[in-house]
Amino acid sequence: MSDKINIQRSVQYWLKTSEHDYKTMQGLFKIKRYADSLFYGHIVLEKILKAQVVKTTRQEAPRTHNLAVLAKMSGIDFTKADLEFLATVNRFNMRARYPDIKLNFYKLSTAKYTKDKLDKIKKFYQTLCQNLKLKK
Repeated sequence: MSDKINIQRSVQYWLKTSEHDYKTMQGLFKIKRYADSLFYGHIVLEKILKAQVVKTTRQEAPRTHNLAVLAKMSGIDFTKADLEFLATVNRFNMRARYPDIKLNFYKLSTAKYTKDKLDKIKKFYQTLCQNLKLKK
């Protein structure tokens, strides 16, 4: 019984922290911190995927930031387009962290580019949230 409670607690932890970071992502976009907003977009998807991984595997989420690894572990049959999108979002994590690529990432992160990617991140996030609610 305690394992079930711990699994539920872990899923809730990932859900709640992804919700918090989702709001941060939106706030950063509003103040035109586009690269930072995309970085948080990665974190949002990472955490919601970790919630799905915990729910599916009944084990703690792995200590990885790689969305493709988490997607594979999630038990969801993602489309090729979904996996390609996750690969794109994976790059937001790396580009925002390392100084030698940060400047190029800032230049890439225009309002239009960021809005387009955030719209897709939001849709992906909402789909994963819905999937978690359906699989109780």
